[in-house]
Parts: sequence; structure tokens; C-alpha cells
Amino acid sequence: MSKFIINGERPLCGELDILGAKNSVLPLLAACILTDEKIILHNCPNITDVHNMLAILESLGVYAKFENGNITIDSSNINSEVVPPKLAHELRSSIFLLGSILSKFNKATLSYPGGCEIGERPIDIHLKGLKELGVDITEEGGLIFCKNTGKIKSTEIVLDIPSVGATENLMMASVFAEGIVTLRNVAREPEIVDLQNFLNSMGAKIYGAGCGVIVVHGVKKLHGVEYTPIGDRIVAGTYMIGAAMCGGDITLKGINCEDLSSLVSKLSKTTCNIYASNDIIRIKSRGRHPKLGKIDTMYYPGFPTDLQSQMSALAAVSDGTSIITENIFETRFKQIPEFRKMGAIVEVRGRTAIFEGVPKLYGAEVKAEDLRGGASLVLMGLFASGTTVVNDIKHIDRGYQNMEMDLRSLGGDIVRVN
Repeated sequence: MSKFIINGERPLCGELDILGAKNSVLPLLAACILTDEKIILHNCPNITDVHNMLAILESLGVYAKFENGNITIDSSNINSEVVPPKLAHELRSSIFLLGSILSKFNKATLSYPGGCEIGERPIDIHLKGLKELGVDITEEGGLIFCKNTGKIKSTEIVLDIPSVGATENLMMASVFAEGIVTLRNVAREPEIVDLQNFLNSMGAKIYGAGCGVIVVHGVKKLHGVEYTPIGDRIVAGTYMIGAAMCGGDITLKGINCEDLSSLVSKLSKTTCNIYASNDIIRIKSRGRHPKLGKIDTMYYPGFPTDLQSQMSALAAVSDGTSIITENIFETRFKQIPEFRKMGAIVEVRGRTAIFEGVPKLYGAEVKAEDLRGGASLVLMGLFASGTTVVNDIKHIDRGYQNMEMDLRSLGGDIVRVN
């Protein structure tokens, strides 16, 4: 089983190009089946989650090729509306296929999806929205059977919570509607805007993404396109927090600065100096940081849950008491026992973690329990004195392409051992 071996106490310096966002590429791949024409996605990350999605598409009869960061999709021979349960279990984002398969075949069959175990992550909001579009849904034996007996008509749907996945699913399910579908209380994440831009580049007529209300004017057909997804704000944010912890001076290219405004706001209150311009972010850090105060994860534009674990690592070594509350996923503090092995002082009370920052951490053998928690352990190892071994890095590989190579290019002492 693969692991990282890290020798810490080295500053991070240099430049990195940020690849396309995992959380954008996955729904874009699901949307590719909405046309029979060829689609090419550029600058895509070579990560496990992307390959799992491609495997699902191939199981449906789709041609998929990943080469040199570019993905070519041809859905002209798609022949199945059933997502194999084994493949769905490997990827939470397989749920995105409900909306696109329904639009393609007027029916879809999917098992409950898998992914990181960071909370219940119920899909009821997806199913409720699809029912409001007129889709008949039954569940039996762990499978979800969806059938649309007619064209989707003009309607208005208000989501109970601004779920990213449900928003994306309903956008794809509505693209061929006869009339206008209005979606309210939707997610506003940059990845939602990216999906809208992608679908519109294919000929869709979708408006309002990023503003809380999305209006979908149904069209009859979509066409092929070449498209470059947005940069991965979570990968960029992870490396920014790493630089804040370890000290140094790094420049990240290919990331929209506005997408990281909540993180920049928090780091600007530390000893970091941050320079942002267009698609470039530079962060310089020296000395120990003051306490982070209180951080609450929220839906965008609030602080992202996908950076909570990494920010917890920074809180563990900041001077004073920092309080982090996880409002999105109820079990996203799985990394905390591993933090304690390295000398962190932290108490968890329900959804809140209270950190008493320490000036020094010590290398230890730890285990990644999920994607972002695993990334936070890597940051802890880069900061700590001595040698840290991070096991079960298969979780990290779900969202970071060759993380060790990125960090080595910035001066980190980290190697992968298979």
C-alpha cells in the first residue's frame, strides 16, 4: 500500500501551475453524454476520481481517452442507462449521472454512490428535485430507478439547502425541457458557474449561475466543444496553507483569485503577505502566525468545507486558541486523532474543534482517513521536525495529481513509496 515519507522543517518556495478542478471536471464529464458529438476537455487532473468517472462512462458504451491532460469523449454509441453498482460505489460523483442519463434516455438506474466517508451526505435532495421535475423514482435493493414518462415542462423548484451536486444534477436534467425551469436556493460555487459555461458552450441556454437562482431555457440539442475547466481552488488553497505553515514564497498560476476570497481573507490576518492578480496568487510567509480565531465552514462564498482539514493543520501550530466549526459534513474531524500523534493539542466537541496551538510538531506514522484529511496530514509532516509517514494515500490520490511531485518542486522533502 502506497505511503508518503516526509522530512519536515523546510520552507516552500517556487511556482506551480494549477490543473483543472476535480469538482468541475467530474460534472463536466457527466454532462458530456448530453451530446453525440465529440468533446475535448483540456488541463484535466490525472487522479483516481477522474479515472473512476471515465470507467463508468465506458461501461455505458462511451468512448473515453485520457492523454497528456486532455480527455476526449464520444458518446455517439452510448447504449446503457444503468450505472454498474461496483463502479458507483467507488465514486460519490457518480450521482451526477442521474440528471444527464435521464436527459439522454428518459430513464436511469443507479446504486447509492460511494466516496469518502465524511458524513451521511444524503441524496434525498437530488431525488426530491427530480421528482418535482416529473420524474418517477422507486428504490429497491439498494438501487434507484428513475423514469421520465414525458418531456420536462416549465416549473419552479426551491432546494431545501444549496446542494452543489443537486444543483448540477437538476441543471443537466432540465437542459432539454419543453419550457423554462427555474431553480432557486441553488449552490453558488465556482464549479456551478463552470458547468453553466460548459453547457452553454454546447448550445444550452442557462442563466444565473453564481447568483442563487438559475434559469434553464430548454433546447432540443447540444453539440460538441473543446473546453478548459477552471483551476482547482482546493488544490491551490491546500498549497497556500502549506506555505503559510512552513514559511516561504510560492506563486500559483491558473486559479481565479475570487474563487479563494474566503481563504485569502483568513490568511491575510496572519503573518502572510498575499498578492493576487487575474489568475495568479503569490503568498509569502515568515514567522509563527497568531491564532486564527473562529472559522465556520459554510456554503460558497463562505469558507469551504474542503479546506477545513488543511486549515485545522494551520490552527494546530498557530499561537493561541483557534476554533473551527464544521457545518457541512458531520464527521469531518477524522484526522484529529492523527494530529494528536504529532503533538497537536485539540479537543473536539460535536462539530467544533478547539485548537491550542503549539510551536512544534513531531514526525510520526499516521493514516489518511479521507481525501482532505490526508492532505492535512501531509502539511503537518512538512511542518514537523523529524520524519512523518502518511499511510493510505490512495485517498489523497483521489484529488491531487502527484502531490509529492508538486511539493518537491517547491522544496519539500517528500517521496512516495509503493
